[in-house]
Amino acid sequence: MRRDTIGFVYQFHHLLAEFTALENVALPQMIAGRPRRDAEKRAASLLGVFGLGERLRHLPGKLSGGEQQRVAIARALANQPKVLLADEPTGNLDVETAATVFAELLQRVREAGVAALVATHNPELAARMDRTVRILDGRIVEAG
Repeated sequence: MRRDTIGFVYQFHHLLAEFTALENVALPQMIAGRPRRDAEKRAASLLGVFGLGERLRHLPGKLSGGEQQRVAIARALANQPKVLLADEPTGNLDVETAATVFAELLQRVREAGVAALVATHNPELAARMDRTVRILDGRIVEAG
């Protein structure tokens, strides 16, 4: 169920160090039964969307933290989940790149009809969501 239904973007990306960016995004698709060629084509497309078209063959250790986070976002979307859970998906990015990547993420989510639950400390990004819930000291203080 997790593989086929839920996409995860972890705050600390958790990429597989021995695999390239392309392989990190293709691997979950291959595990789900997609042929390698098709998985790599989709992986390359998603990585290109997030500005990593020139970094496909780089290992995570050769990518910046922000680039690794964008690989993680692409990986979370690779199997076309119905639900996306994202913890600070743009936390490692500079303000300009974060805005661009978040816009692309939202576009992909909305186009695919994915339910997205995004945790962020960035009020500008949160304001772009359809609904926000603000939590303070473990309690909901505002919902709308």
